[in-house]
Parts: sequence; structure tokens; C-alpha cells
Amino acid sequence: MTHHIKTARAAGAWYLGLAFTGMLGFLALRPRLIDADDPAATLANLTDHADQAHLLVLLEMGVVLTQALAAVYFYKLFRPINPTAAYATATFGMVNAVAIMASGAFMATANSIAADASLAPGADASGTVALMYELSTNAWGMGNLFFGLWLIPMGWVAVTSARFPRVMGWILVVGGVGYVVSGLLGYGLADAPGWLVASLAIPATIGEFWMIGYLLVKGIRPAPAAATATRAEEVAAA
Repeated sequence: MTHHIKTARAAGAWYLGLAFTGMLGFLALRPRLIDADDPAATLANLTDHADQAHLLVLLEMGVVLTQALAAVYFYKLFRPINPTAAYATATFGMVNAVAIMASGAFMATANSIAADASLAPGADASGTVALMYELSTNAWGMGNLFFGLWLIPMGWVAVTSARFPRVMGWILVVGGVGYVVSGLLGYGLADAPGWLVASLAIPATIGEFWMIGYLLVKGIRPAPAAATATRAEEVAAA
């Protein structure tokens, strides 16, 4: 049981790192540098605040790293409980990491163009930088589909295993579905209400921070006695 708790806390620590790097980069620093309505202002920000622009790419790399390692540790944690859910959680998490890696590559390219305008096609540095950040934003949008998908098997393990609070599990499942639906609406409807797209992700945020806190503080509940006895009988019979 001690081994499972250590694995749970490692998963929680990497998940906390994912939340921290994501919020600091995407939610806090990115809006300070990027003006979606003024490409020239964005280029000026990247030029005048090159240290912050490079920090933003570093945080993006942090998102990729922590997402990938969180996926690995969730697989390790869930595999003895539900192998299919473990595989799904890890796979969806890794795909999301790849999407964010693409976003980081676009932002790094924008920084290169801000430092050397001759790299821009047609010498249009501001337009090219704006395009790179539009690609970065859309990489996050596509990645959100898989970030929502990874919450669903994660929540299902909590619902069905008795190793985590069931209410937390249902919130994760609902939140994961909400993430997926918000992405589909955001890209599938030309005039999708922004408030609706944003609100669909709220349950996911609640469930994620509950899961992070539970993993770090409690770890994981002991396996139910009946399940433990059954596994012991299977080992003895073998």
C-alpha cells in the first residue's frame, strides 16, 4: 500500500506542476505579450520583452514535461485497478502533450522572427508572428479535446474502484465531457457564445484540483477487502 501511495503522490505532484505551468504561462503571461487584434503590438512586445517571451516558451515546455510525466504516473497508479482506463488516461495525456509541444514550437518560431525579421516570409514580421500565435492558440484548442478525454477514464476509475471519492470521479467525467464539447462548439460553430464555451470547462477545473489535492494529501484508498481477498486467492491458485 505504501508503494501505491508514493505513486499517487508522484502523480499528484506532476499534475500540480502541469496546473502551475499552464496557469502561469497560458493564463498569466501569454495575455501580457499577445494582442490578438494588433499584430504590430505583439511583435513590439516580443521584441521589447524578449526575456518574458522566452520564459513563455519555457513554461510551455514545462507543460509538455509535466503532462507527459503525469500521464506515466497515472498509468502506473491505475494499471492494477483498471488496465483499460490506465491505458486511455496515459494515451490521451500524451497526445495532449504533443499538441502543446506543437504550440511551443510555434511560439519559439515567433521569438526567432521577432529577433530577426528577415526570417519572415515577405518581410512581414508582424503578420508572421501573429500567424504563429494563432497556430499556437489552435494547437491548445485541439489539445483540449484530449485533455478532456483524459479526464473521463481518470474519473471513471474514481467512480468504479472505491479508491477515490465517487463524487470527485463524477465531476471529472462530467468535466471531461464538458471540455470535449467546448472544443467542438468553439471550432464547430462560427458564432459560439464565448461564455458557454468557457463555462463548460468549469467542472473539469473543480475535479482536477480536487484530484490533485487528494493525491497529494491522501494518496489513494486501500483496495476493498473483497477485492484484496480475491486477488490473494488467484495468486494462491496460480
